[in-house]
Amino acid sequence: MIAYAEALRRLLEEARDHGTAAVEQLPTHQAMGRISAAAVHATQCLPPFDNAAMDGFALRLQGRTAAPGTEWDVTGSQAAGDAAAEGAGDAWEIMTGARLPAGLDSVVPVEQVDILAHDGARPLRIRLRAGVQPGQFVRLRGQDVATGEPVLGAAARLDTNAITLLHALGVGSVPVRTRPRAAVIATGKELVGASAQALDTGQIRDSNRPYLVARLQAAGAEVVLQDTVSDEVAAFDAALDAAQAAGARVIVSTGAVSAGRYDFIPDALRARGARVCFHKAAIRPGKPILFARLNDGALYFGLPGNPVSTAVGQRFFVEPVLGALLGLPPETALKVPLAHAVEPPAGMRWHARARVHMDARGQVSACIGGGQESFRLASTLHANAWAVIEPQDGPVAAGMRVEVVGWGHLDPIHFNCQES
Repeated sequence: MIAYAEALRRLLEEARDHGTAAVEQLPTHQAMGRISAAAVHATQCLPPFDNAAMDGFALRLQGRTAAPGTEWDVTGSQAAGDAAAEGAGDAWEIMTGARLPAGLDSVVPVEQVDILAHDGARPLRIRLRAGVQPGQFVRLRGQDVATGEPVLGAAARLDTNAITLLHALGVGSVPVRTRPRAAVIATGKELVGASAQALDTGQIRDSNRPYLVARLQAAGAEVVLQDTVSDEVAAFDAALDAAQAAGARVIVSTGAVSAGRYDFIPDALRARGARVCFHKAAIRPGKPILFARLNDGALYFGLPGNPVSTAVGQRFFVEPVLGALLGLPPETALKVPLAHAVEPPAGMRWHARARVHMDARGQVSACIGGGQESFRLASTLHANAWAVIEPQDGPVAAGMRVEVVGWGHLDPIHFNCQES
């Protein structure tokens, strides 16, 4: 049985040998959720020109303050989308987002003026109700982003905010890492794939396969095959052949890796020429986990069949490898005090479902509740994070800091707030 730290070292060593995912150029609107393969620099500034932050009147102050009660002749009008204009005169009517006419440098909101004369279509003369400071309510060219400024680093996740900024800067395409191709194989003659299908005696529904497909996709992989097979080597081999033919470089199975008579996967892999890198790790849940490299170089994860054991294997073994393939830096966990004392399994690294919350004073803590057995799915609905406790000889006291991470390596922890 191998310690988690050593297992992770071996995983990442194999991932490095596997190489980082290739690069593809995608249109920006198709790059949502992808990982950037290179830094992106602004090729233009944002805003691209000085513009008004309010509907009102643009004034020529040239560093002076305009006093309340002063009157101004309005000699022009500028709306958003109008071309550059020369600022003949000292005041122009202007709309939010409109380019400031040349020479005008400050804006007074329309609510802070009295209109003294107009021609029916636009104001001709105004009086200030309040003083105007130089440069007020003006968004300056490049005030948000300067030309040449780095806006995204390599290995950045292109979320909604990043995509929005790229669109605003006129970035039409972006280099991203290709999604590692993955496959999921669930094993067990007891499994029923259709969730609405009635169960016969001894059958259960296959919840691991859809969970793994969803989590792999959320972690940045492309799932090219998913299958459910019985506890037979021939059926397993056929599914594995199909996964390799589909180009899967990461293959994840569930079940058949423990020590029972039907746990055939370790021998089946060796018979195919696979190199088993480790089998069984000092963790709970998920101790029987297996990791191997197949004869075509694909990375193989054999996860135990209990649902939470599968989830732990995916989160703490498969996802670090996907992160490495995508060129992501190692994940950094938060360290949060325990809300209550707990007693982890002796000598094992424990991965517990936890609820991270913030009280009314802004203090964050993690609560590890009951129902931590590896077959129990309902407890995941009350959790928002994984808490990790390294091997201990006894109970862990309340207030001790433990590592907490989100459900996936690209998922933030959404804190729950509660009154004290």
